[in-house]
Amino acid sequence: MIKAVLFDMDGVLVDTEWFYNRRRCAYLETKGFVFDEIPDLSGTNDIYVWEYFEPDDAQRRAELKREYVEVYMKEHPVPYDELKNPDAKPVMEALRERGVASAIASSGEKHIIEELVEAADLRDCLAATVSGHEVSAFKPDPAVYLRTMEILGVSPEECLVVEDSPLGIEAGLRAGCRTLALRPHEGVSLDQSKAHRIIDSLWDLLDEVAA
Repeated sequence: MIKAVLFDMDGVLVDTEWFYNRRRCAYLETKGFVFDEIPDLSGTNDIYVWEYFEPDDAQRRAELKREYVEVYMKEHPVPYDELKNPDAKPVMEALRERGVASAIASSGEKHIIEELVEAADLRDCLAATVSGHEVSAFKPDPAVYLRTMEILGVSPEECLVVEDSPLGIEAGLRAGCRTLALRPHEGVSLDQSKAHRIIDSLWDLLDEVAA
């Protein structure tokens, strides 16, 4: 019996991946980077992203990231009202009516998760929010899911994970959970073949939960 649904954030609860890709490149262009096309880093993590752009100079890499986070991101905030998944809140409310807890388990930083929670009005729907920065490793390591289950007091057999990226799907599987993949929007290519099931809408996950 499913007692909890553990949601990834980016690409599942908010359609931010291409926004992040564009925003990073716009910032890096101010630092002299030139792009023939915007690289699609959807489904990766923070460490991978900055090593991708600056693989050799750790000091410069750290400085680029610091300025991006402390200055550029604040000047160009995520338009959550435009990008949030409109199904998230009503689906979480439907889960709550069935006695099933909802939680966010994301590789994103805690303050970014909290921004989305406030913008999408999810506070009352959530039993927990856990960031990959709070645990020992990022996805595909299952640590963020294991920690979320520990907080909720549930076992892997009692959880559904909802992901979109291959790294996230692997994390859900390694955590021992039945793992669903939300199909990405047109223009985003992600290998979701390892998921137990690919869904077109968050509403589809209710099929997995007893009424």
